[in-house]
Amino acid sequence: MNKEDFPILNQKINGRQLIYLDNSATTQKPKQVIEAMNRYYEQYNANVHRGIHQLSLRATVAYEHAHEIVAQFIGAKFEEVIFTTGTTEGLNLLAYSLGKDLQPGDEIVLSEMEHHSNIVPWQRLAREKNLKLRYIPLTAEYRLDLNAAAEIITRKTKIVSVTQMSNVLGTINPVEELAGLAHARGALLLVDAAQAVPHLPINVKGLDCDFLVFSGHKLCGPTGIGVLYGKKELLEKMEPFLSGGDMIKEVTFEHSTWNDLPWKFEAGTPNIAGAIGLAAAVEYLQTIGMENIAQQGRELTRYALEKLSTVPNIQLLGPATAEDRGPIFSFIVEEMHPHDVGELLDSEGIAVRGGHHCAMPLHHKLGLVGSTRASFYFYNTREDIDALVEALQKLWKEEMEITIDRNEISSTALSEEQELYKENILDHYKNPRHKGELAIYSVKHREFNPLCGDDVMMYLHFNNGTISNASFTGQGCVLSQATASLLTEHIQSMPAKKVKSLTREEVLSLLGIPVSPTRIRCVLLPLKTVQRGIEQHETGN
Repeated sequence: MNKEDFPILNQKINGRQLIYLDNSATTQKPKQVIEAMNRYYEQYNANVHRGIHQLSLRATVAYEHAHEIVAQFIGAKFEEVIFTTGTTEGLNLLAYSLGKDLQPGDEIVLSEMEHHSNIVPWQRLAREKNLKLRYIPLTAEYRLDLNAAAEIITRKTKIVSVTQMSNVLGTINPVEELAGLAHARGALLLVDAAQAVPHLPINVKGLDCDFLVFSGHKLCGPTGIGVLYGKKELLEKMEPFLSGGDMIKEVTFEHSTWNDLPWKFEAGTPNIAGAIGLAAAVEYLQTIGMENIAQQGRELTRYALEKLSTVPNIQLLGPATAEDRGPIFSFIVEEMHPHDVGELLDSEGIAVRGGHHCAMPLHHKLGLVGSTRASFYFYNTREDIDALVEALQKLWKEEMEITIDRNEISSTALSEEQELYKENILDHYKNPRHKGELAIYSVKHREFNPLCGDDVMMYLHFNNGTISNASFTGQGCVLSQATASLLTEHIQSMPAKKVKSLTREEVLSLLGIPVSPTRIRCVLLPLKTVQRGIEQHETGN
């Protein structure tokens, strides 16, 4: 559907036609959006609400029109639509402004499937004001336990903040029912709709949510622009998050008063080009029709569930029926780290995401360090799903030993010597040296790679300033585990002072092959763990 409108999709990756399945992270941009933003910069680039010249007037009209377009798109009033930098800023704004009225002992209810952006701001607020966070648990079918929610949401609850569609599980949550539960107890309902708005028709009045946030870049718009919807009467009572610029009405040396909605919450020079691009994206989606996009999403979801169930040795996360989820599929490939799965799929021209997807608590709840995620949008096809399934099946057509050897540690053509190094890396991954806890150690130190879930614990034993023994535990991708094995072997009997001065280049030389920029952190994690462990030993902390 409309694939020809997306120039970026017409390219080859590793000699194969690009199949882009990382849409939950960000969607691609149609030429209509790119052209709208270019027109602004080429024809009427100016600031808004300040100048009386023609360029400024045209920019102001376009910027305010963007608010109107978005308001109509979600069934809101013009003054209820505030532009932010994205979902994360919207949630932080709400935590800051709503938090001013909360008292010690008040409760905030989240769910176990939330993105970090809908956990961390509330954790900070809870620490600062002595509030209590409570979490709605999941059922075995990866849905919210509404019976538990009815008990958790009480008169002590002041805010309920939940995702409408999980960015890991694809689960679509019953926002209307949660709104009823929250309002019956006198609480506000906040909705993280970052994943839902691109796929489903949204009417905020029908949802009866008090606030709703989403990002433009997940619905074919540009990065750096997002939306906060709030009921007018609530926004008028709230304190602004940022101060200065367009959010003021009057300023004296003694005091200031705030501008009218929505400008009250839009301090400084706004992202004008981003707003224009977002409006163009919304208009583009409306020409297709959100009902059509939702229907195609359900059809792709149904087909993906059917086809992925034929792949051996994978565990699919999320509800089993297309009616209960969006086209987001996270899965575990047995005995393989998500980063390694992602790199293998990239060698087939398929772009997916590997890691915890900014949902560590959910993965820990499921007993996982991470997962591989394939997420679809309306420009994806059944053929894309077939290609994904075919690539995954390749993992299990042969023995695991051969499968690991097929993993493209480096996408760069290797010399004969580098090929030998590559075999050495695979050997250290499959048969790690010095893996296990030391019986006697001077210090142990753990580091974690938040991008992909690599986890390394180093054990070091010192003797007169020299590392007399070293080992590691943990789990991770091929590169992090192989590097930990190589490094613990390399630093045996080495003075701690020399280990502290080891550089990234020296560690990379142990591998002996090119490492892509996205994998550098995997390689350097063991070095960071060792060096910080030595610092810990020296300082006694």
